[in-house]
This record gives sequence, structure tokens and C-alpha cells, in this order.
Amino acid sequence: MDNSIALVTGANKGIGKEIARQLAGAGLTVYVGSRDAARGERAVEEIGGDTRLLVLDVTHAASIADAARQVDTLDILVNNAGISGDDETPDREDVDTFRLIYETNVFGVVAVTNAFLPALRRSAHPRIVNISSGTGSLTWATGPQFPHRGTYAAYRSSKAALNALTVYYAHALADDGIKVNALAPGLRRTDLNATAATSGGDPAEAAAGAIRLALLKNDGPSGEFFSWDGTPVPW
Repeated sequence: MDNSIALVTGANKGIGKEIARQLAGAGLTVYVGSRDAARGERAVEEIGGDTRLLVLDVTHAASIADAARQVDTLDILVNNAGISGDDETPDREDVDTFRLIYETNVFGVVAVTNAFLPALRRSAHPRIVNISSGTGSLTWATGPQFPHRGTYAAYRSSKAALNALTVYYAHALADDGIKVNALAPGLRRTDLNATAATSGGDPAEAAAGAIRLALLKNDGPSGEFFSWDGTPVPW
């Protein structure tokens, strides 16, 4: 994968930063996507390797367009940027919170992916990895193994929508050789929400799962949903 180029959105902290770190460690040139330039610069300095700051706010069209103009060829796009919101059921959640979360977790993924498709199409082995959530699995949500009913409704439904988009993009881009998969990273020690901050595991472990999907061989899967440990997750 030497000379390959990757972009990780929301890479100045959390799982995204660990993904960028591991990609850089594997010898790739990595664009560290960050909406805040100062935080992004600090992440680049801390990660080291061939990392480069790319100021990118996934909720603003002008920022996305400017970032896309700076990248001619892209081998790997990791749509990692995401927000969580409150631990609310849908009947108690304000609709504006739904809009805010969907703007980043769903619409932002569409906007960024579409903007960088020309660069991805110039790659010999293009890959897209969408960082989803096991809580977005409708199978798990309706089964006995998932005891939490209806909480974090805005976040979880946004990830269910992202899962659907993963399938649709995989179908649409198959003829271009672009593999598109989703990852359930598990609960990780990040500032995504209070539960993650106090109860999450090592972000590096989740990042390793993303790296496996980012570095898939040409005969690897597309349009599928995997846990951080490589096992399939039901939609």
C-alpha cells in the first residue's frame, strides 16, 4: 500500500485519529480531515508519518468543495465524522436534534463521498469505509440480545440510514471497482457521548477493524456490515 492515499474525516480525535495513525503506520499518505484547523494540526503532529491536514467540515458545502479540490487521487475514504446527541427515545427527542445529527451522520457522508468520487475513480483499488454502529442494526434492535429499547433514537436511526446508504453506494459504484463497507466499531473510549467516555474500550482496537476494510484485496466483499473483530453484523 506504499504511495496509497487515504482521507479520514473527523480524524483529529477518537477513533478517526487512531484510524489515521494506523494507516500512516502502514505507509500510506493520510489526509487528516478536521473542521478545526488548530486541532487538526495537533493531530498531524501527534500522529506523525506522512499525514497532512485537510480542513473539512462535512456539514458545509463550501468546505467540502475546497477540500476536494486539494486531492487529485484518493485510494481510501473513511467516513468517520459523526455525532451522537442525547440518550433520548424518539418521543422525547426534539426534531431539530434529529436534523443536526442527520446533517453530519447521513447528509455529510453523501456530500463528502460524492465530492471525492472523481478522486476515488482515479485509484486502481478504491475503498470506502463508513463508520457506523452496531446500535444501528435493526436486527439487533429487535432481538433479545439488545436490551436497550429506543434510546439514542436520533443517533441510532442515523446509523441505520448510513447502513442503507452503504448498500446503495456499493451497488452504484460496483462497476467502478469501488468497494463500500460499513463498520460497527463497538463502544469506545471517546467523547461521542457520556456512556462512551466512561465505559468504552480502546479506540485503537476499533480502528484496526476499519483498516482491514480499507486495505481489502480486490476479491474482498462490498456492501456489507462488519464488527470491529471482522465478524458480520446483521442489518
